[in-house]
Amino acid sequence: MTAELKAKIIHVCNTKIAQKGENVGLSFYAFFANKNDNPKVLMEAATWWIQTHQLDHFEKAVKIRDLVR
Repeated sequence: MTAELKAKIIHVCNTKIAQKGENVGLSFYAFFANKNDNPKVLMEAATWWIQTHQLDHFEKAVKIRDLVR
């Protein structure tokens, strides 16, 4: 995973946790706009989420942030 994507994931997780608390869940789509403007990065995140870690569709933001770190 690229350093840019890691930083984006950590930022989004931290923002969601600050807004909604430590039990907030999210999917890998939370890191992207509603349009598919960068399919390569979307696939990178999807591969990491689904194939590498076999995560459920929604996971706790705290868990995702810790995995990325």
